[in-house]
Amino acid sequence: MKRSETVADTAITLLAERGMRGLTHRAVDEAAGLPPGSTSNLARTRAALLELTLARLTELELRALAPAYEGDGFELSDLPGRLAEALYVQLMDRRRSLARYELALEATRRPELRKIYDEAGRRFRDPAVPLLAALGSREPVRHARQLVAFGEGLLFDAIVGAGPTPTLDELIEAMRDLLSGMLR
Repeated sequence: MKRSETVADTAITLLAERGMRGLTHRAVDEAAGLPPGSTSNLARTRAALLELTLARLTELELRALAPAYEGDGFELSDLPGRLAEALYVQLMDRRRSLARYELALEATRRPELRKIYDEAGRRFRDPAVPLLAALGSREPVRHARQLVAFGEGLLFDAIVGAGPTPTLDELIEAMRDLLSGMLR
């Protein structure tokens, strides 16, 4: 594993465990078992550390969600299960979602991070547009936004809201309901 991945992965864990205030260069060095100053050498400023962390988080989440979007010959009947499995993977690694929520809130106060955060979000919505269009959506851009918002809402409710963690079967049923409404 590259040092930048070690630093970013450790930062993701620290964000999930300690929140934004607990993320410092020194804390990353200590938690990762790196010599003092290692994180500062890689990411000189706090902004650079946040950007590195968000880039790695996006990479990890894209990898986790890839099975939902990849492959040829999608059948409508396959999509709820694929999407539900991707959400389930996110639920099982709560630290990524918690770190993303921390970064999302920070991005509301840092325009340079907001730009990166918004661009990362497009990487999740954009692949859904042609997929939904191919499946018959009359408004695939709007439906892609709604699909991502629905998934985010389920995650948020289960991770930091008052809701219980849904089972995979419950997620499949929820996705089936949403998609049948969109694609009638």
